[in-house]
Amino acid sequence: MTGRVYLDYNATAPLRPEAREAMIAAMDVLGNPSSVHSEGRAAKAVVDKARGQVARLMGCYPDDLVFTGSATEAAALAIPEFATVSGSEVEHDAVAAWINHPDWDVDKNGKLTGTFRGQPLTESIWDDLVAVQAANSETGVLQNTMPIAQSLWALKRDVKILVDGVQAIGKIPFSTDRSGADYLMASAHKIGGPKGIGALYVKRGLSTAPRIPGGGQEMGRRSGTENIVGIAGFGAAAEAAARDLKDGVWDRVAKLRNILEKAIEAASKHTILVGKGADRLPNTTCFITPGWKGETQVMVMDLAGFAISAGSACSSGKVKSSRVLKAMGYDDTEAASAIRVSLGPQTTEDDVLRFAETWLKAEQKFHAKAA
Repeated sequence: MTGRVYLDYNATAPLRPEAREAMIAAMDVLGNPSSVHSEGRAAKAVVDKARGQVARLMGCYPDDLVFTGSATEAAALAIPEFATVSGSEVEHDAVAAWINHPDWDVDKNGKLTGTFRGQPLTESIWDDLVAVQAANSETGVLQNTMPIAQSLWALKRDVKILVDGVQAIGKIPFSTDRSGADYLMASAHKIGGPKGIGALYVKRGLSTAPRIPGGGQEMGRRSGTENIVGIAGFGAAAEAAARDLKDGVWDRVAKLRNILEKAIEAASKHTILVGKGADRLPNTTCFITPGWKGETQVMVMDLAGFAISAGSACSSGKVKSSRVLKAMGYDDTEAASAIRVSLGPQTTEDDVLRFAETWLKAEQKFHAKAA
C-alpha cells in the first residue's frame, strides 16, 4: 500500500529493461555510422538493427523510416515549406501548429464527422497535406484514417496524408499500410524507449522537407550524426512492444481501465466520462468534474502519490481549457475540469482501485466545500 503509482503512460512510458540494456551496449560502440571502417560499420549495424525492429512494429520496410529527434520533428520533416495543411482541433500541438485550416468537424466523441466547414470533407480539401491522428492523446479516441485516404484516392487529389501514430503504435494493432498514410509519426518514449528519439515513415516515392541540412544522413532526409544510443533503445522497445501486443498485454490493461471507469461512475454522479461511446485506446480514460480544475486535481492526486495529467504533456503548465475538449462541444469550465488517467503494462488492479478510492474521497471534499 506504499509507494507512488504512475498513471501517465500517454505522457511517457517507463523505460523498458530491454531498451536500457540495448542503450548500455550501444554506448560501447565506438564508430560513427557514416564511417566505412570496421568501427563505423559496427555503429551502422546498431542503427540498421533498430530500424528493422521499429519497421516491424509499424508494418513498413526499414528504408521507409527516418530517425528523428522526436515525433514533433518528424511532423516538421513531413510538411513542405509553404505547404497548406488542413485538419481538426483535436490534433496534438505538434501537428496543430502546422494546420492552416483547422476546420474539420468532429462529433461529441471527438471523431471526424466527414465534413469540413459543414461541407463533404474530401470535396472541400484543396490543401497540400491533411493531418489526422490515429489516437488522441487526451481522450484515447481512435480515428479510422484509411477511409479518408481512400476518399482522396478516389477523387484523384494530389493531397498527402500525415498520420500521427504516436499514441496508437504499440498499444493497438496498427500498421502504415492499414492507415493509408503517406507520412506517419512515431515516438520511442511512448512505448518504453528513451526520450529524444522519434521516427517518420515516408511512403515510397515521396520526399521529405529536411529542416536540418548538412551531411546527408538518414538517406539524405535528416542530416546529423545518428543518436545510436537512442536508436538502439527505440529498436529494443519496439520489439518488446510488438511482443506485448501479440501476448495480449493491452487486453489486460483495457480490463483495468474498465474497472476504474465503473468505480468512478458508480460513486460519482457529477463526473463525465469523455469519449466512452467511441473506440478508444485500451489504456486511456479522460473524465470531467465540472468546476474542479484539472490542474488542481493533478496536484491533489500527486500529493496522494498518484501521477496523472490534465491533458497532453506538451500542454502541461498552461492554465487554459483543453482545445480538444472544446472542439468536442464541452464549454470552457468543463474543458478546464478534465483529467487524463493512462495505464500501462505495469499497472495493477490494486493501483487502479487505490486511485479510484483516493480520487473519489477528494471529489467528495471538493463538492462539500463548493456546497
